[in-house]
Amino acid sequence: MRIAEIFQSRQGEGFLTGTESVFIRTAGCNLRCWFCDTPYTSWSVEGEHLTVEEILTRVRDFSARHIVLTGGEPMLFPGVVELTRHLADDGYHITIETSGTRYLPVVCHLASISPKLSNSTPSWKDHPRRAAAHEKRRHCPAIVRKIVLNYPYQIKFVIDTADDLVEVEDYLKQVPEIDRSRVLLMPQGIDRQILAEKASWLEPLCRQHGFQFCPRKQIEWYGPVRGK
Repeated sequence: MRIAEIFQSRQGEGFLTGTESVFIRTAGCNLRCWFCDTPYTSWSVEGEHLTVEEILTRVRDFSARHIVLTGGEPMLFPGVVELTRHLADDGYHITIETSGTRYLPVVCHLASISPKLSNSTPSWKDHPRRAAAHEKRRHCPAIVRKIVLNYPYQIKFVIDTADDLVEVEDYLKQVPEIDRSRVLLMPQGIDRQILAEKASWLEPLCRQHGFQFCPRKQIEWYGPVRGK
C-alpha cells in the first residue's frame, strides 16, 4: 500500500489526546476536503509503496505501543486488514482515523470517525468535478452505522461556523445508534489564533448541546508541521 509517512508523536485529538503513538499515514483519499491539512495524501499524493512486512519493520523501530492508522483514507487499502491483524498480534493498541465512507473488517480498538459535513466541499467554481465527486461520496451514514455497531468509537465533526451544528444534529438523527456522549466537535483550522477564536464560541455550544469539545492539541504543541 502507499504510505506517506510513519512517525512517532503524541495524539493531538480525541479521547486518547496526549498518548504517545506511532502514526502510519496512508497516501490516497476518496474525498477532497478544501481544508485538508494533509494535502500530500489527497490533492497531491506523495508516498512510497510498502509491503505489510516493511511497514511492520518500521513501526517496530519506535517505542510507542499505540498505533494511529490515518490518511488520507486508510480504509481504501485492503492491505490494512492484514496490517492491523499483525499489529494486534504484536500487542499494539490500534486507532483508525476514517471519514466513514468505506468499511473493511480491520482489527481496531478505537474507530475515530470523522464524517464530512457540507462545509468540507471544495469550491464548485474552482473545482467543479472534484466538488461533485466529493459531494457524492462524503455522506455514508450506513457505513458509519456499521462501524459504530462493530467497534469502540468516537465521532469527530469539523466545525467551521456555528451554523454547522444544525447539520450535526440532522446527521445524528440519521444515525441514532451514535451515543451523543461520544461526539466531539473540533474547530476547523491550522492556525493557533484562528483555533483559539473558534474555541471561544464552540466550547460553550458543546456544553449546550451535550457534545465534547475537541481541541487540535498538535497545532498548539508543534504548529502545522508535517510528521508531528
